[in-house]
Amino acid sequence: MRRLFRSILLGSLAVMPAFAMQQAQAAGTPYKHVLLISVDGLHAIDVANYVASHPAGALAGLTQHGLFYPNALTTAPSDSFPGLVAQVTGGTPAVTGVFYDDSFDRTYFAPGSNCQGAPGTEVSFAENVDKDTDRLDGGGTPGQATTQIDPAKLPVVLVNGKCTTVFPHDFVRVNNIFEVVKQHGGRTAWSDKHPAYEWLNGPSGKGLDDFYALEQDSLIPGTKVKTTGSFKAERDFDEARVKVLINEMRGLDSTGTTKEPVPALFGMNFQAVSVGQKLPKSGPGDEAGLTGGYADAAATPNSGLAKQLDYVDGALGELFAALRDNKLDDSTLVVVASKHGQSPIDSATFQPLDDDPYSKTPGYGFHIADDASLIWLKPQDREKNLAAAAAYLEKSIKTLGIGQVLTPNQLALAYQDPARDSRTPDFIVTVNPGVVYTSGSKIAEHGGANASDRSIALLVSGPGIQPKTITALVQTTQVAPTVLRALGYDPAELQAVVKEDTQELPGTPF
Repeated sequence: MRRLFRSILLGSLAVMPAFAMQQAQAAGTPYKHVLLISVDGLHAIDVANYVASHPAGALAGLTQHGLFYPNALTTAPSDSFPGLVAQVTGGTPAVTGVFYDDSFDRTYFAPGSNCQGAPGTEVSFAENVDKDTDRLDGGGTPGQATTQIDPAKLPVVLVNGKCTTVFPHDFVRVNNIFEVVKQHGGRTAWSDKHPAYEWLNGPSGKGLDDFYALEQDSLIPGTKVKTTGSFKAERDFDEARVKVLINEMRGLDSTGTTKEPVPALFGMNFQAVSVGQKLPKSGPGDEAGLTGGYADAAATPNSGLAKQLDYVDGALGELFAALRDNKLDDSTLVVVASKHGQSPIDSATFQPLDDDPYSKTPGYGFHIADDASLIWLKPQDREKNLAAAAAYLEKSIKTLGIGQVLTPNQLALAYQDPARDSRTPDFIVTVNPGVVYTSGSKIAEHGGANASDRSIALLVSGPGIQPKTITALVQTTQVAPTVLRALGYDPAELQAVVKEDTQELPGTPF
């Protein structure tokens, strides 16, 4: 009931490469390896359009040799952090406690506060915790996240009377697939866009044998422009991490220097498409005249986004070839999904707005706004300001392009009661299609609950899987139990799967 309500309220792709993996394992036999890929921003319509125009590509091979789920939804809110948390835990923010990469906890204290003063602080696990955000290595050594994260920039909390630093892996409230695989003796590895994705170690702090992160918000060498300001720089950023996965397929660690077993569970995210959707024009290193985003409501990509889609298709082909070359193709399940979509697709609806009025909400504590807004009031005087805050938001509907103001009572039904839970926002504001809160030049964003935010690509492919398009509505939370079942483990070992009764993806033969 809660999941259904949340889906209504706030609101693919089996990977079998073009070379077609060998059907060496009988249906029902667990796989030795699972390769999990997130192509951030990729919608189901992007896949359908690309396959139609590139029938010999890797994405086409996936749809021709695996399961394609064209009606797959990511979390609401559709931010990167809860989007990937869903895939690896099987849980929504209701049980994971993760609403955004930049959020608020009513029991935490600010970094450097020594737990003094009133509790309740912003909690951001992104580039902000790097030792040096300007550097690609985050100021440390890739492959060693503890050298890249500055503990002085992390929030703190009282634990048994002791002021304790909250590391990213301490934040998620439930265990994940990497931890389960590790407990069964399997090797695990992942690569992502910030060292803060160390949170994939899970509450145990031990989920990943090999975590390789580069900083996406670093500066392009010789410029004052971030990697996200160039189509080419973002492709290069992704390709550096593709090489990490190929090292691991070769029986090496992420850096390619130490011999290690091929991981039982490994993967990475791609950022190229997401940047292609958001970046309006050419940046450093790009050919002149490229434009990002879409040309029309049918999701026809403009030249900059088209290059990013071509790159990802080629990179997937590179990974599939490496599986084959290292004799892993007959024992590996591949899952391609997306942490989030991107909005708007139809550029004619694009409406950039300033989110500053949210900071004037009575009793204001913190908010985050991309193409939705999550608002927390100061916990100390929350009750006396609730009515005034609700009234202020209702009066701001036209100014802020608000579609709906979700109140504490509604959020208690969809997630948890913000009066009792330290993480659930006091209000979530959805927006009219096309509204993006920005003071810069981006032409799209994610984080909201509109259709193009939540509609994502999802495919599953591997030996023993027969090609099929499954039109049933599915959620990315279903990836986690499916991965464990594929490896021969009980999905009930995931706490979120038990709490939310998360089902495996339909149509899989194992």
